Order: sequence, then C-alpha cells, then structure tokens
Amino acid sequence: MPTALALRHVAFEDLGLLAPWLTARGWQIQTLDVGIDPLDPATIDAADLLIVLGGPIGAEDDARYPFLADERALIRRRLEQRRPLLGICLGAQLMASALGARVRPMPHPEIGLFMLNVHDAAAGTPLYGMDGCNVLHWHGDAFDPPTGADILASSLGCRTQAFMVGRHALALQFHLEADPARFMAWLIGHAGELSRAGLDPRALHAEMQAHAKTLARDLDHVMSAFVAGWEHPS
Repeated sequence: MPTALALRHVAFEDLGLLAPWLTARGWQIQTLDVGIDPLDPATIDAADLLIVLGGPIGAEDDARYPFLADERALIRRRLEQRRPLLGICLGAQLMASALGARVRPMPHPEIGLFMLNVHDAAAGTPLYGMDGCNVLHWHGDAFDPPTGADILASSLGCRTQAFMVGRHALALQFHLEADPARFMAWLIGHAGELSRAGLDPRALHAEMQAHAKTLARDLDHVMSAFVAGWEHPS
C-alpha cells in the first residue's frame, strides 16, 4: 500500500479533496502538524509521496517561525533525493525557497477563483489541459522562478503559479485540494484577511459551490497525470 505524508500548517487547510482521491486509490495517509509534531527525516523519507500544504505564514519568516528552516531543509533533502513531492501554496513557496529562489510579498493578495493561463512549457506535464480553468487562489506572497525550472502557468494576478522539478516534484501556487463542502472553515479561519481585503465570504462560498464539480475534475486530471509521471515514467 503506497503512503502519502502531509505536512499541515493550519488545521483547516488540510488535504481536502486529496484525501478521498488518495484513499480511493489505495493510499495510506498520515498528517503531521508542522510546529507541533516532530518532523523526523526517517518518517518523511519513508513516505512514497510528501505533500506540503498551505498556510498563512511567510515561507522565509524563519525569525518568527523557526521550524521553517528545518522544514525547508527536509524539502531540499527530498528534492535532492528525487522523491515524489507535491507543494501547494506555502508548500510551493517553500519548494522554491529550498531551490534558492526568492519568495516576496505581492502588491495585493490574490484571493478567489480566477482563470489559469497555462504556458507552452507545460506540454507533457500534469498542467497540460488546464488552460482557462478557474482555480482557487489564496496567497499574499509569490515565488521567483527557481533556476532551471520552467514556470508552467500564470494568472492575471501572479505570473508564477506552478513549476516542476523532473517528473517527481510539482509546485502549485493555487489550491486544487480545497473541498467546496468544507470551504466555510477557510472563510472563518481567514476572516481577518478577508475583511482587510474587502472581500465578502458569502460570495466566495457561493463561487466555490458553483465550481464544485469542475474543481474535483481538475484535481483528478492533475493528480492522475502527476502520479503516473513518476510511477510509470516514459
């Protein structure tokens, strides 16, 4: 039975739609809460897939969150081992930082469902076929392109939305995993950020419900291609 290990930074930004997707395909799932649970390198090395989830902290804010240095080192170790790795939002930023790229604040946060613009470099990657899809964005920071990694997608608000390292490591700035059925937890947890941005949680909730079927379809498209890429490389 393959194993997936999720590193979670805040309880409500969990695996979401990824959990039933993995379970239905016979995966065993373990979740560690970063900053609370010990991040044992042996435990992380043993996982067939490492998933680094999102969270409302800066990827390089080591001074206030010292555990980030250890987490980044584990991600760097995983990349050097060329083992399967999926980074989402903060997880993608940590991957970029581990590769030496800068992560910096954006002029304005990108929050909501917006269209993804997939680049020519995405041909043959899990992002192929996702051009024009509406996906959930929720971030105030963005990463620079890591050296040697093509940026696979952009949005109107952020030019760096995804990159890959080989076939085994995928970084997504956007959230394919967010479960529309449990999205109210995000809206409650990020109430302060929504208020500062002048966004109505009722409108965001309604938009997520309207896109529920396509969001699940897009997750399946990307994850099926991603897993196939390192399970059965051509």
